[in-house]
Amino acid sequence: MTDVAQEAAAKGFRSRVDERLGRGNRSPVAMWFWELDRVLLLLAFLLIAIGLIAVAAASPATAQRYSGGSHQLVPMYYFWRQAVWVALSVPVMLVFSMLPTDVARRFALVACAIFATLLLLTPFVGVEVNGARRWIGGGIAQFQPSEFLKPVFIVTTAWMLSLRARDPDLPMVPVTFAFTAVIAVALMMQPDFGQTIIFGSVWLILLMVSGISGKTIGALVGAGAVGVVAAYVFYDTARIRIDNFLFPDNAGADHYQTDMAHATLTAGGLTGTGPGGGSVKFRLPEAHTDYVFSVVGEEFGLLACAIIAVLFLAIVVRVFVKLLDEEDAFRVLAAAGLASQFGVQATINMAVNTGLAPSKGMTLPFISYGGSSMIALSIGMGLLLAFTRRNPYLHRSPYIVR
Repeated sequence: MTDVAQEAAAKGFRSRVDERLGRGNRSPVAMWFWELDRVLLLLAFLLIAIGLIAVAAASPATAQRYSGGSHQLVPMYYFWRQAVWVALSVPVMLVFSMLPTDVARRFALVACAIFATLLLLTPFVGVEVNGARRWIGGGIAQFQPSEFLKPVFIVTTAWMLSLRARDPDLPMVPVTFAFTAVIAVALMMQPDFGQTIIFGSVWLILLMVSGISGKTIGALVGAGAVGVVAAYVFYDTARIRIDNFLFPDNAGADHYQTDMAHATLTAGGLTGTGPGGGSVKFRLPEAHTDYVFSVVGEEFGLLACAIIAVLFLAIVVRVFVKLLDEEDAFRVLAAAGLASQFGVQATINMAVNTGLAPSKGMTLPFISYGGSSMIALSIGMGLLLAFTRRNPYLHRSPYIVR
């Protein structure tokens, strides 16, 4: 093709794109494209791409660990499965990002009721895996209700707290506290102490964003400290993990996972051993899920780990900055809560991998392997994109608060 023909073809392509997605086009797809926070979407896609690379690095070690007898897994078994989950999850994210605010809220309320009920049933009818009942169903239909509950719980709680903007006398703080407490009890019965911390932390963040008094926040922080002490005294799972973290030299302390995570994380230095060059990862349990961050450190270096941390920080900061001139209380709370969930969960996972927190069985959002986790996170990110959409034709005033 000649240069003239190539230039003509390029102009034709650009004109078709301008025609379909131009600012003058008011079709639903075009409006969605211009309203969407494309930087936020790009950050999510970057994390998903990094996650595929990380799972590919961890897959041989995990496949070797779980192969035995007649059950032999190919080295890239977990990578190909994750690729399938990504192919299913990305369209889910995009569809949810297109939802109007009212539709997204109604979906969250209904889904929250469904998954909260399933969560309450999980300790009794769930499938036991590694000594915990966190899963319902079997085969490819097996899923973790708590993963799907997180985003819709946040949106539901945000809706309840946003009602205080209309009527400050509504008892929404005690109502949301009771709701969160019920979920926390159900999670600790599984047991799942890590998810309990996420639900409690995000609820507290939502309360602070909603504008409750400093005295109330202080009382809640104090109650949280009392709760941690009570969990240590009466809850064996919490006590064992805290003891192993604080007193690693005690007889019987099991800190093999955290020791191997630290060894794997630091084995590659700043730049890593290169793709496929890691060897310490073969001794690391759950290399594809809870400790995939350490595998990234070994094969791609601590610099790559720092980039991942910066990407999560960029998501949280961008959302909160974007909300500074948002006028709708519900959208502020929902978006802030969803962004906080990503940040809190990522922080906990990275703290565990670096030895700064006790082992909690927490996945790294969009990076760790997992079908339930990937789809649920895509729903959460899709809702976050929906709540941060801005109409480019609507001129907002930062001085007007409804």
